[in-house]
Amino acid sequence: MKKDKDRFSFYIQTKSDLKKAIRKFGFVPLFSNSIPGFSIEEHVSPDAWYSAADDEWKVWEWKGPVIRETGCAYGKFLENKAVFISSEWFPDFANYRRDGYDFDARFDDGLASFRDRDLYELISASAPALSKQLKVDGNYGKNGKKGFDTIITRLQAQCYVITDDFVYATDKNGKRYGWGIAEYTTPELFFGDAFRNAVYRRTPEESFERVLAHLKKILPDADEKALRRILK
Repeated sequence: MKKDKDRFSFYIQTKSDLKKAIRKFGFVPLFSNSIPGFSIEEHVSPDAWYSAADDEWKVWEWKGPVIRETGCAYGKFLENKAVFISSEWFPDFANYRRDGYDFDARFDDGLASFRDRDLYELISASAPALSKQLKVDGNYGKNGKKGFDTIITRLQAQCYVITDDFVYATDKNGKRYGWGIAEYTTPELFFGDAFRNAVYRRTPEESFERVLAHLKKILPDADEKALRRILK
């Protein structure tokens, strides 16, 4: 019975449903991935994914409010795909992905490039920072530095950078339009002392085993090798 209770199973029709799923399961990927059934995409009402009547991609519109209202981490954490991770589980996940290093120590030990350091420091100094503005301030673009998307994805995978909101352009009448622009920050700035005091409390190996055990509990039908793979 306990497995059935803990099993990764839900049906999203409203923003409230999504918030409940994040709080309950801790790890909620947005898109389908190598673990069958482990995503919002596979558990969402068609009308909540896209409403033809409103011409609105509802889950997309909910992302920013859900991040703010649940206080979860959001970023490209698994297989370079977006995942919501609750504040309860993110410190252990980050500790494992960082291998126990804060960014400065990683750079000092030669485990991060100058390009990664430049973007990380820019985000740290200006957060919360829109991706569009970061590209301008960091001189990323056709005639400037290359690789912004690759670097920002790597910094998210290593849990040094997360998305804290999505900001929309507005027309002269104040109506939003277009896709939301990602706004980036660091976990240290977003979560504050609650994260700083928890992230390195265990060894990276202990944090990994805790996360793996949790995923095995909520995904009892998944192959352990597949779970280990997705966590790499």
